[in-house]
Amino acid sequence: QVQLQESGPGLVKPSQTLSLTCTVSGGSITTNYYYWSWIRQPPGKGLEWMGAVAYSGSTYYSPSLESRTSISRDTSKNQFTLQLSSVTPEDTAVYYCARAGGSNGVRPQDYYGMDYWGKGTLVTVSS
Repeated sequence: QVQLQESGPGLVKPSQTLSLTCTVSGGSITTNYYYWSWIRQPPGKGLEWMGAVAYSGSTYYSPSLESRTSISRDTSKNQFTLQLSSVTPEDTAVYYCARAGGSNGVRPQDYYGMDYWGKGTLVTVSS
């Protein structure tokens, strides 16, 4: 059973960098052919896929966030991380990590292919 858990500060100041870690258990982040994604949901709004790191280490980003987003991984800890720079109050959201893929045709942004999710963590951007 794969489990994912988000961790990091719940409050970030405007203009600073939001940093979160997803710790994975029950499966390796290097297992073919899965993607490990970050998704967020602002209060009262829909889900927004942010980006992902693949089993190979390749990264993929939403065009709308690519300029501010960096996703990396630490295979020795079975963790992957999210860095979102220059945050504003509009970045306030529940942030989720999730696993996607494993089957032909599944892309990192495909919600239907995300079989495991973390419970999410609320990050508030405020001074």
